[in-house]
Amino acid sequence: MSTPCRDANPATAATAALIPAHAGSYALWLVAAQRRRLTIGSLGALAVQPGFYVYTGSAHGPGGLRARLRHHLGRTHRLHWHVDYLRRATQPVEIWCSDDNAVSEHAWSALFAATAGASLPLRGFGASDCDCPSHLFHFSRMPDHAALAAQLRAATRARRPFLRFSAKEAVLPVAAPVPRA
Repeated sequence: MSTPCRDANPATAATAALIPAHAGSYALWLVAAQRRRLTIGSLGALAVQPGFYVYTGSAHGPGGLRARLRHHLGRTHRLHWHVDYLRRATQPVEIWCSDDNAVSEHAWSALFAATAGASLPLRGFGASDCDCPSHLFHFSRMPDHAALAAQLRAATRARRPFLRFSAKEAVLPVAAPVPRA
């Protein structure tokens, strides 16, 4: 069981409360304002660069997406996942998720890896239980949401709406669920 997050930001707590408590996949967008060197557990060193990071994951345990993302949005005492280490140098910006029961994090990682402007900052990040090169990607600027959302839906054949939340300011979804093509 993870240590509860200790983030005093009320927008973060309110956003987490809106996220579905179902199993699903997610992309957590983070921003780094400055360069910093981090040790990511036994994985090694990560040279954090200014810009945007996207971390893909899935949540199929108790509490589903809501519990997992509540953990990732806050700060934790116990560093469990690779992204917990990265959160020490970044702030959450957005969450993209699908509460479709399929495990889509691998398809999402492949899509982000192939997106123009993406770089792979640390091989194996978030991917210790699969064959993906990484579940973390860096962008110097935030990619276009609409184009990526359409590609994510097509790549995973999502049967349920794709949701987008602001982790920074708003406590409501940034946009209505993206309609299916």
